[in-house]
Amino acid sequence: MIGDIALCLGGALLILGAIFTLLAAVGVVRLPDLYTRMHAASKAGAVGGGLILLAVALVSMDAAVVLRAVIGIIFVLLTTPVSAHLLARASYIAGYRAGESTVRDDLKTRLEQSSAPLITSSASN
Repeated sequence: MIGDIALCLGGALLILGAIFTLLAAVGVVRLPDLYTRMHAASKAGAVGGGLILLAVALVSMDAAVVLRAVIGIIFVLLTTPVSAHLLARASYIAGYRAGESTVRDDLKTRLEQSSAPLITSSASN
């Protein structure tokens, strides 16, 4: 009885995770510029991957697999936003600009207000 409920719930989570992952892939293909593509991949991809790992943990009924899946979910939720932020900032510094539909550039405004350099170096020559 409990096993059947876990299988049905695991299947529903797996399908929901697959839908989020598909939406992330569609966003990467269809969105206009690097930053919106990165946003789709990081947000929907992390949620989709987390739901799939949660489904694996629920269906496995094994403590070792559940622990690994939970650690995987925590890892994905902690590293995906940080890596997306770092990639976006590196792309901005490298000169990639947002598409025409973007209405705000907060980093440009912040840099214009301060005299701080875009890249700081700890090594002195």
